[in-house]
Order: sequence, then structure tokens, then C-alpha cells
Amino acid sequence: MMRVDSEIINGVSIIIPDVFQDERGCFIETYRREWFPNSREMIQGNRADRAYGSVVGLHYHLHQADYWYVPFGSCRIVLHDLRVGSSTKGRTLIMDVGAPIDGPGLHNHSGVYIPPGVAHGFSALTDMTITYMVDGYYNKHDELGVAWDDPAINAQWGVKYPILSKRDMNNPRIDEIPERLMPHFGLR
Repeated sequence: MMRVDSEIINGVSIIIPDVFQDERGCFIETYRREWFPNSREMIQGNRADRAYGSVVGLHYHLHQADYWYVPFGSCRIVLHDLRVGSSTKGRTLIMDVGAPIDGPGLHNHSGVYIPPGVAHGFSALTDMTITYMVDGYYNKHDELGVAWDDPAINAQWGVKYPILSKRDMNNPRIDEIPERLMPHFGLR
């Protein structure tokens, strides 16, 4: 396993796991607690299946961290640092994970750790499955969002006709988020 800490957004880590393959298939450890020694324990796991063209997000939490893994298909992850006081505030990280969409190749099996206050979303570049672990149980007061098409973020989602939920179509732009709902670097 190799852990790569993002140089674009503080606190974001990409995990490149070891893949063990033989004639039967493959085995991959997708998550280990010890990979994130300074973070809280992940306490809930979730799975979502999304159709090609779906865009989910951008969501953010004041108190919760996420760990994402894409076992099937391909997606584009978009992360944007909203945290007041962060040296990387305002930066956007975009990365494709999962199976290659433009021909043969191996699934990259990367996992992504997303700290509280970093807006996160993804687009389904193919039909896909995402699993994600969180370090806090669902709290409707900590389920916040920012517009997927906010020009301040300028996300390139990689899909021509995005399919969005009503929630995500109605998220505010960054400049419309009340100060009390803005995340602060280092606070949980």
C-alpha cells in the first residue's frame, strides 16, 4: 500500500492499495484503520450504485470525514477546500478513479480520504458503484452542500448531460453559504 497526501488540498489522502492477482482473480485491502492514524475511527459503511451521467454533490460536512472506494466502474471525484483558515482554501482537486473508460487497462483501486470541510462530489463516467465509510453517523444538520456548477469551483465533471438530484440542483453557491455554515480548518 502506498499513501499519497495531496499537495493540492490539506488533509486529503489517496490510498493506492496492493493488488494480489492470480488465475482466480484478485484480492485487495480497500481500507485499514492504521492508514489514518490521526483521524477518528470510521463507524459506518455505505454503498451507492449510480448510472452513467449521474453527478452527486457537491456535499460537505462540518464534523464528518469520508473514505471513498470505487469497486466497479469509473468516476470523476471533485474535491474543493471550503475551510476557513486552511492554507489550501479555494483549491480544487479532480481525479478519475476506478476502471479506465477509454480502453483496456487495470482498475486503479485508489481510495480517497476526505476530511471535514472539504466539499466532495463525483460523476459517473460509466455505470458504477462507490462504497464510502464515514466517521460519524448520519446527522441531517451536518449534511450541507455547495452548487455542483459554482463558477468559483469550475469543476469539470466529464459528463455531457448530468443527472442530478433535486437536493444537488438547489445547493447554494459558495458566496451564498451563511458564515455559520462555513467549515473552519482544524475544528470538528
